[in-house]
Amino acid sequence: MSTLTGWERTLERAGEALWAQFFRRDPVELVDALRRECDSNAVVCSQSRVVVPNAYDVELAEHVHDELAPKAGQVGQVGQVLTDRLAQHGERQGYEWAGPLAVHVTKSCDVPNGRYRVTSTVMPNVRAEGFPASNQ
Repeated sequence: MSTLTGWERTLERAGEALWAQFFRRDPVELVDALRRECDSNAVVCSQSRVVVPNAYDVELAEHVHDELAPKAGQVGQVGQVLTDRLAQHGERQGYEWAGPLAVHVTKSCDVPNGRYRVTSTVMPNVRAEGFPASNQ
């Protein structure tokens, strides 16, 4: 068991290091927004089964998105890190995803708080290149 715990800690530290590369500010607020979106859309099917949406769209304000753009290809990595964090949250809560879990990160000039907007939906199939325009 101690070996597994050691690996988990190592992976968490690696995840934190990746966050430090992408964001100058603490990303806790964004991860918390994803968790809230997940929790608020949970559907209790039975005492042992809670289903949550599987497709999450994170719209970043232009200045936040542009911070990531110079680091070619890293916007997709941020989506993967967010997906991993949300998967960990779902596992801790005992959630069942409605399909394959994905977090898609996009740029938006219409973000109400000036930083980000998080929305979710249920999608039976999620493409690697992102969500269809009708879901954004």
